[in-house]
Amino acid sequence: MDPVIRISDEVRDAVATRRPVVALESTIFTHGLPRPRNLEVALEAEARLRNADVVPATIGVLRGVPTVGLSIDEITELATAQTVTKLSVRDLPIAVARRLSGGTTVAATALLAHRAGVEIFATGGLGGVHRGAQSTFDESADLVTLSTVPILVVSAGVKSILDIPATLERLETLSIPVVGYRTRTFPGFYIRDSSCPLEHSVDSPAEVADLVRARDALGLKAGILLANPVSEDAQLDPGLHARVLHEAEERAAAAGVAGKDTTPFLLDHFRHATGGRSLDVNVEVYRGNVALGGAVATALAGSST
Repeated sequence: MDPVIRISDEVRDAVATRRPVVALESTIFTHGLPRPRNLEVALEAEARLRNADVVPATIGVLRGVPTVGLSIDEITELATAQTVTKLSVRDLPIAVARRLSGGTTVAATALLAHRAGVEIFATGGLGGVHRGAQSTFDESADLVTLSTVPILVVSAGVKSILDIPATLERLETLSIPVVGYRTRTFPGFYIRDSSCPLEHSVDSPAEVADLVRARDALGLKAGILLANPVSEDAQLDPGLHARVLHEAEERAAAAGVAGKDTTPFLLDHFRHATGGRSLDVNVEVYRGNVALGGAVATALAGSST
């Protein structure tokens, strides 16, 4: 255990005794959702895992201390802070040295969870390759980090505002296995079907646990991406989604939006153009992934006893 990282007693004990634990990121409630819904969703995720006899390990940085297993008070502090930083892996040493508080991205959460011995991580969507990356080289650090961190990430694919085919190509290049959960099509976060086929799929948490054990037995160091589509009745209407995405891209181009400002711009347009429906889908995506993460953690813990 790394001394610079604080691990809650509950998480430390659960890892030591092989009880099921699921890591949760903090950027979903520091940057991803509006107040007060952000705090409600964060606390609900913790409660849902506890109700399933799974230990939640919400991860963030408080005053320079990377923490695995934030308390309710600490989650509330991050969710309600006036100024909070978005922290990826490259930002962690700066946050520690300058005693900053912040929400951890998928990349930073995966790294800190692995350092604490947590094997399962549930999030909303993974970062990926941005459209136009052939000239901008705009690619999420999530991908590179997962190529070196052996953790299972449960995600509804990547947001459809990204270049999904290019993202899947990068995942293949980085030797990160991508497996659909009861699907042979990669999900597009707001929608179940991105039209990108998947070679492999599984039908149960026990099968996922088998994959994790096989990866570890082979000594491989990359993570595994478990692509879990949102339920059909909860997804954004595909026709509406296609229309809003086209509008968002046109407006971003007309406004000269580029680089790191692109994703927030597009997502904000989605929220307004769908009357907030995209936020509802975001929450449903997260709920489904947290539930599946808990089930996989339980299966993995049971197979280790």
